[in-house]
Amino acid sequence: MSSKPLDKMNGRTIRINRVPATITAILLTIVLVYFLNYHKDERPAIYGMLRSDNKVNLRKMLIAAIQAAQRGGLEVLDVAHSRQLKERSKGKTAEGVNDPFTDADGRSHCVMKQGLQRIFPRVHIFSEEDKEQCKDAHSFDLDPTVLHETAIVPDVAVTAQDVTIWIDPLDATKEFTEELYEYVTTMVCVAVAGRPVIGVIHNPFSGQTAWAWVGHSMSEYLDELHKQPRLQSDQPVITVSRSHAAAVKDVARNVFGEQVSLLTAAGAGYKVLQVVANNATAYLHSSIIKKWDICAGEAILRALGGAMTTLDDEPINYGPNDSPVNTGGLLASLEQHEEYMERISKYRSAHNGKLR
Repeated sequence: MSSKPLDKMNGRTIRINRVPATITAILLTIVLVYFLNYHKDERPAIYGMLRSDNKVNLRKMLIAAIQAAQRGGLEVLDVAHSRQLKERSKGKTAEGVNDPFTDADGRSHCVMKQGLQRIFPRVHIFSEEDKEQCKDAHSFDLDPTVLHETAIVPDVAVTAQDVTIWIDPLDATKEFTEELYEYVTTMVCVAVAGRPVIGVIHNPFSGQTAWAWVGHSMSEYLDELHKQPRLQSDQPVITVSRSHAAAVKDVARNVFGEQVSLLTAAGAGYKVLQVVANNATAYLHSSIIKKWDICAGEAILRALGGAMTTLDDEPINYGPNDSPVNTGGLLASLEQHEEYMERISKYRSAHNGKLR
C-alpha cells in the first residue's frame, strides 16, 4: 500500500496512508451534494453560506403549508377532546363581540409558526397569535405524501423577500368554545409580491383539507366541493358572519334587495368554502377583518377563477409591509363578481357613498 512522507522530526520520517484520507474526502463530498440537493430549505443556515441567490421553493412551501395546517389541527383536536380550553378574552371585536383565546389557539400557533420558520427562516410569517410566547420548540420535516398522486406541483423558485406567509391557527375560536366545530379551521396562506398564490383551509374535526396553488393544482377535496350542484335560484345567496349578522344583513338587503337569501355562518375559511361548494353565491363582510382570516380563502378562490376584493373593488394586498387589517370590507365570489360590485357601487352613489 503506497504512502507519502510528509515531514521529518528528530531524524524520523512521518508518513500518512492516503487511502483512508481519500475515502473520507469522497464520503464528505457525497454527503454535501445530497444535503444541497434535498435539504436546502430544511438547513438554510448552512445552505445560505454556500448559495447567495436567496430563493425559496413554492412546491416545498405548499407541502409545508399543508402540514402546518394539519399539525395545528391536531393541537386543536387535542384541546377539544380534553376540554381544558383555558379560555380568556382578548377584548372586544369592532362589532363589540367577545374575542376569546384558548389553549388551542396558542398550541396551534406554536406548532404552525415554529415549524414553518425552521424551514423558511428568510420568509416573513405573520400569525394571529404572534403575541403568544412558545415555551417548547416545534418542528416537522417535509412530507410530500400530503399531496395526492395526480397533483401537478412543479418546482418554482421565488425570491424569499417577496414571500409572506399568513397563519390563522384557529379560525372561529368563539364557535370552538361553543363546540360548533363545523365552522372551525386552521389556515395557511402564501403570498408572493402581495398576491395570494397558495391557500390551505383545514377542518380538524372532519379531517378535510382544501388547498390550492393558483395556476397549478388543488386538492381532490376542493375539486369535489366545487363540483357540487349549483344553486337553482334567481336571487343571490349571500353568506354573512353570525357574530355581527344584523349589520351585514342590512347591507346585503340594501344592495341585493329584500328577497336576497342570507346564509349565516362563522369563520372566514368556512364561508369561503360555502361559496366554493355552491351553497352561497357570494361572501359579504362589511367591517374590518384581519388578513390571516382571508388570505387562504382568496388564494383558493383565485385558483378557481373567482375573486375577493374590498367593497371599493380594490385588491387586498398581503405584503409584509402592509397593515394586517383590511378596513375596506370584502366581497368574495366565484362568478358575477363584477355584477355584484356594480350593484354595490350604484347603491353607494345613490346614498352618499354609504352602504347602510
